[in-house]
Amino acid sequence: MWQKTPDQQKALKLLGSNVPNILLYGGSRSGKTFILIYAIVVRALKVPQSRHIILRYRGNSVMRSVRMDTFAKVMKLAFPKVTFKENAAEGFVRFANNSEIWFGGLDNGDRSDRILGREFATVYFNECSELQYDAVNTALTRLAQKTDLVNKAYFDCNPCGRSHWTYQLFINRCDPVSRTALAHPELYEAILMNPGGNRENLPDGYIERTLMNLSEQQKKRFLFGEWAEDVEGALWKISDIDRNRVLAAPDNLQKVVIGIDPAVSSGKSSDFTGISVCGLGYDGYFYVLGDFSMQGTPLEWCSCAAELFDRFHASLVIAEVNNGGELIESLLRTISPYIPFKAVRAFDSKIRRAELVAAVYEQNKVRHAGRFIELEDEMCSYSPLRTNHSPDRMDALVWALRELITKASGKKFVIV
Repeated sequence: MWQKTPDQQKALKLLGSNVPNILLYGGSRSGKTFILIYAIVVRALKVPQSRHIILRYRGNSVMRSVRMDTFAKVMKLAFPKVTFKENAAEGFVRFANNSEIWFGGLDNGDRSDRILGREFATVYFNECSELQYDAVNTALTRLAQKTDLVNKAYFDCNPCGRSHWTYQLFINRCDPVSRTALAHPELYEAILMNPGGNRENLPDGYIERTLMNLSEQQKKRFLFGEWAEDVEGALWKISDIDRNRVLAAPDNLQKVVIGIDPAVSSGKSSDFTGISVCGLGYDGYFYVLGDFSMQGTPLEWCSCAAELFDRFHASLVIAEVNNGGELIESLLRTISPYIPFKAVRAFDSKIRRAELVAAVYEQNKVRHAGRFIELEDEMCSYSPLRTNHSPDRMDALVWALRELITKASGKKFVIV
């Protein structure tokens, strides 16, 4: 049977108040989604024929991560005797009192229009850091069902950069567009929930062995629930990457490339050799399939590249040879003689190379098939104004994606 933690009890008190807009933010696995779904079920059971919706950026994510996972756990642990019927085709569940909870994504125009053609008493934006503010405002126009409930909007997220609309609205208490102070700040409340407060519901060692081993930047976000100071001039923001994140890439891709940015020195104490695997889909999107960067000798990282070539059915290995010359290709061919290899030389700066790839991200054409913490750290902290560190993982990603962008555009890039 489920026992509420002190953090969850504190959140429930706020959720039960008359405040209409509430954000739960904090680290990974802190129980935010669980307690918000619990509150929605309570509201649905309290008032017959009320309608509620849980929204996320992608419809398949809300069904897999929320409907099939967290919602099922909430019902099993907190409402074991409550029955409901599911309408899988339309994407909702209906309780015996005819109240409904809908599950939807904002990424599909036709389906979103069908869902948002209804009125709701609760709108819950799950992982709202992935959502654009105008999409949220559009959905909030459907928070209009007339019932005995106070209509409410719920939000949750792992905190991202302070420029994001969630921080501006709920923490800074200002309009995210005009950046002027809210006329009625009392209508917005936020509460911090971190995994330390949910320890009793987590697997043994999750905090110590998983979260404590993250990079410092990711530890602030996923362990301590801190909002990040955006790096001035950074080419990427984590919210932009999150918005286009997918669980997996398509099974069949037009082309897969392995990008390598070799370390100048070798061995376990050397810089990292960046190794990135990226693909071009038939849908026109570019997919980041994995970051396999490592410290090691040239033989070790060439062996890694050869293994990845087979695993991902790649068609090309591309590597920067400024510091390795012909050694890289000859060593790779010693391991696997027939791997197609392309040498590239860096005549322009890292920033200039990265800017073209960042522009494709801005067009929402690049999707990360998973979460690559160290790589994304480098991407979001590298800027023309802060170039005193070597972004090996990012460089490998840039080489791979530039090659795929070239294929997709049918044009050659001029490097000057």
